Amino acid sequence: MATRAVLQTFERYQKERVAFVSAVAEMAKNPQNIEALQQAGAMALLRPLLLDNVPSIQQSAALALGRLANYSDDLAEAVVQNEILPQLVYSLAEQNRFYKKAAGYCLRAVVKHSPELAQAVVDSGALDSLVTCLEEFDPGVKEAATWCLGYIAGHNTELAQQVVDAGAVPLLVLCVQEPELSLKRVAASALSDIAKHTPELAQVVVDAGAVSYLAPLLVNQDAKLKRQVCSALGQVAKHSVDLAEVVVEAEVFPKCLTCLKYPDEFVRKHAATLVREVVKHTPELAQLVVANGGVGGLVEYCNDSTGNNRRDPAQKANCTACCLLDLRYLAT
Repeated sequence: MATRAVLQTFERYQKERVAFVSAVAEMAKNPQNIEALQQAGAMALLRPLLLDNVPSIQQSAALALGRLANYSDDLAEAVVQNEILPQLVYSLAEQNRFYKKAAGYCLRAVVKHSPELAQAVVDSGALDSLVTCLEEFDPGVKEAATWCLGYIAGHNTELAQQVVDAGAVPLLVLCVQEPELSLKRVAASALSDIAKHTPELAQVVVDAGAVSYLAPLLVNQDAKLKRQVCSALGQVAKHSVDLAEVVVEAEVFPKCLTCLKYPDEFVRKHAATLVREVVKHTPELAQLVVANGGVGGLVEYCNDSTGNNRRDPAQKANCTACCLLDLRYLAT
């Protein structure tokens, strides 16, 4: 009888923990609840639940903390100050795939706000665990880690170099080859965030074979993937003649030029930017675009950009400026 009473007490305690953390995670979805949750001390109460012996409670706690951190840089800073990062990093290596996805989301919510917060995550030892997650079988775990690595690398050259030094680039290239569209998109975006900073970082991306796997994806019909692929190839090509020639040798033309007619306006913009980053280097590269009918496509895109009254004026100006730069490089 006494044993049953004890067990019932602990079962009730567990149910209450589950109910609490689930309710907080649900309430954190609504921005109107964030301030009240913060004032109630939600973060301090969630922290010990990351080490709970019930996996579902751990996952919900990480998810709730991620939603809080995602709301503002102040709350993301609070995650750092409350020494939550070491627990998340430890769990990335030790826990199941569901927790890894939740922990990856929480780290992503922290690193996206500023280079300082991203550096704090790196200093907590997260890079090695995140790179290891890229080797997981579960595509959701890979995607969560890739999001985080892309945000870290996107801030500045130093952080991008640390991502490279952790061995992320070859694994990101493998992620581009995975069948899941969402993973392909975020992997292409992360490679773009690495390549954009310096010629040396772009060369690392090229040396890992990324261009040869990205270029064929220009014909994929998914608009979001097309955007990221055009962006990544443009970030590689912009740095030097040699890197632009690597992109050209991957047979991006005329595939890229057909993207100028794609219904999605952001695909067209990124495609025009890719053309610009190639043709700006030499007359020979510009002639290649001309020979593939690029001038007509750019003029048509420019006319569409100026003639579409439904488009936001700022977007219209950006698209027109991009196109005019392409044509200027072709004319010189």
